[in-house]
Amino acid sequence: MRVANLNGRASLITAEGLAIDIEQASGGTLPHEPMRIFDHWAQVRNLAATVHGGVRFDSAELDAPSPAPRQIFGIGLNYRAHAVETGAPIPDTPLTFTKFVSAVNRPFGDITIDVPTVDWEIELVAVIGTGGRNIPESAAWAAVAGLCVGQDISDRLLQRATQPPQFSLGKSREGYAPFGPWLVDAASVTNRDALPLKCTLNGEVVQQSNSSDLIFTIPQLIAYLSGIVALYPGDVVFTGTPSGVGGARTPPQFLNQGDVLVSTIDGVGSITNHCVPA
Repeated sequence: MRVANLNGRASLITAEGLAIDIEQASGGTLPHEPMRIFDHWAQVRNLAATVHGGVRFDSAELDAPSPAPRQIFGIGLNYRAHAVETGAPIPDTPLTFTKFVSAVNRPFGDITIDVPTVDWEIELVAVIGTGGRNIPESAAWAAVAGLCVGQDISDRLLQRATQPPQFSLGKSREGYAPFGPWLVDAASVTNRDALPLKCTLNGEVVQQSNSSDLIFTIPQLIAYLSGIVALYPGDVVFTGTPSGVGGARTPPQFLNQGDVLVSTIDGVGSITNHCVPA
């Protein structure tokens, strides 16, 4: 099952790439607002198993599948190879920061490049369904509505502007959190602990890995975060990026106006972001 935010309406995306409006297909028993759909995830799953047809749509009409989450979490240094490339030790606790909600971007939205140190970070993103506190690791997958592709765009200079560094502002400029193109029902992803990821910049592969290299798995992250704060339906968790980021290269490489960033996770989807001037 794939659930998208199409022109502000919750929609199912079929295997043929057609869209079915959830409210209309349910005869009005399910809401059309994307942020309300998480409270009805089981009913949406049942609906998806029975409906047929759909209409064609343009990918430009897709918005973030959770457009107004209460909380966005980011996890730093969560791939072993990425920790190694930065010279950092393997963390024994999730390195957690926030991306502010004002950074949310469409899956095919533009990224404004108006500073010289903007970096890319492909990420597997988990969006919370039921939420709650103190969710045990054994029940954590059941608390996840769906998975999608994200880019944790980062201004490295701003990220390290203070000592000690703070991550949140450097990762929250306008448009720095594109994710989508839809949510794939987490219960339907058979290899959800071992998903291949690939990011290309202007057609060149810059990141290629597998989520099996995660230091802290999605269930571990859900258990850890919910043991400290409440998780709410629609909350977004950027689970970390693999090796190959621009700032860790010699010499460092950053995004420029005119660049095209394509991020793909097998079995989940692909997003494309064009880098544009302010």
